[in-house]
Amino acid sequence: MSTFEIEPGRLFIAGQWREAADGARTDVVDPSRGEVVTTVAEAGAADVDAAVRAAREAFDGGAWSGLSGRERGRILHRVAELIRENADDIAYLESLDVGKPITLCHAVDVANAANDYEHFAALAHSLHGSNRDTPMNALAYTRREPIGVVAAITPFNFPLILAGSKIAPALAAGNTVVHKPADETPLSALYMARLFQKAGVPDGVVNVVTGAGPVAGEALLRHSGVDKIAFTGSTAVGRHAASVAGAALKPVTMELGGNAAHVVFEDADLEKAVGAVIKGFVFNTGQFCMGGPRLLVARPVYSTLLGILADAVPGVPVGDPRRAETVVGPMAGEKHLRKVEEYVALARKEGGRIVCGGERLDLDGGYYYKPTVIADLPNDSRVVQEEVFGPVLTVQPFDSEEEAVVLANSTPYGLASGVQTSNLARAHRVAARLQAGIVWINDWAMLDPAVPFGGVKDSGFGREYGPEALAAYTKVKSVVVSLD
Repeated sequence: MSTFEIEPGRLFIAGQWREAADGARTDVVDPSRGEVVTTVAEAGAADVDAAVRAAREAFDGGAWSGLSGRERGRILHRVAELIRENADDIAYLESLDVGKPITLCHAVDVANAANDYEHFAALAHSLHGSNRDTPMNALAYTRREPIGVVAAITPFNFPLILAGSKIAPALAAGNTVVHKPADETPLSALYMARLFQKAGVPDGVVNVVTGAGPVAGEALLRHSGVDKIAFTGSTAVGRHAASVAGAALKPVTMELGGNAAHVVFEDADLEKAVGAVIKGFVFNTGQFCMGGPRLLVARPVYSTLLGILADAVPGVPVGDPRRAETVVGPMAGEKHLRKVEEYVALARKEGGRIVCGGERLDLDGGYYYKPTVIADLPNDSRVVQEEVFGPVLTVQPFDSEEEAVVLANSTPYGLASGVQTSNLARAHRVAARLQAGIVWINDWAMLDPAVPFGGVKDSGFGREYGPEALAAYTKVKSVVVSLD
């Protein structure tokens, strides 16, 4: 485990570290103890303007976009190598910042971040247009070109991964970036700025501005020098961001909230299903937009599965995220803990039965909440319909495949979903009908940079990962050459 000293964070603009123009700073808190661990610069509109101008100068000057895709790919491969070489430091920062178990940080966050840059490094030199056959006496072809300056705005729950899912394809396509991480969890973004520089990314190509969403984030959304917005966050803030982008006719990628249904049919392997169900709602302390907080269970196995969960969930190790055996750490902040408490209190009022959990865990002054299973809630309950974003699972029975699909699709969200069944035909049939950007069969959270993910309905639009993400950071130009 890393023990390096954390330096007070500064803004990273045009390859230089600087304080905010007005000298403002904000605290970074360790959620496992509720203690301030460092401070970072709090950017204002002037700082955002400087970052966007640096990105624009780098883009227009061709310092990055002028390189061949193969050259950009080599540098992005070096970024992936540096992530792996510095895995202990990065995992420690992510654990300290978010409260993630250190084991999870190594196995998921750091590993996936390295894979992101490696994957898009390989795709960087595969960007190409195509010849088009026409009846004209002309040669017609298309070119894929970078969009320009990308604003990458990322959330608190997966700072490293969700930054990489935007920055890696943006850079692979030849764009420049201004990254605004969540004000609560900025540490890995600042660390990555050093790695970009060390890998050979030219000055101004990646800029990092830390600060509050209503100030720095809003300034970035509204800046005329930004050509594309890539946003991950809540649906409410995403609506606002999309409206700002729409007014300026800027392309956007929006990966927003989720409230996924996990459907267990009577023919499922219950032992495997229970493992996937628990992973689906406690992963990252439930702070996972693609988590599975709604469990739908075929009535013949409903009572059995509830009993298994009642026995198994209290045994999931909750505690200090720096301990290797910890599976569930604290919530990322006090406000997130209070939100979960409010939803569980509401569930009790709505007639829910607390099968296990249902209360905070008093440990080291941190923001811990016991993994909680709630039964007997009606489908129109707010706790079922809304995104709790904590380690809370609601369980509902169903009597037919048709009812399962209707219940699964009954919320405004559509980011992820899951099916547990041994019937291959049913798996494909139900997957086709679920309103979600990704469907997992007989497991949960199987993610890879080659497989796109994203939402439908209130969960947003556009896709991250895969060649689909790379295409979203380019614009198509047609060239028609007369042969007369």
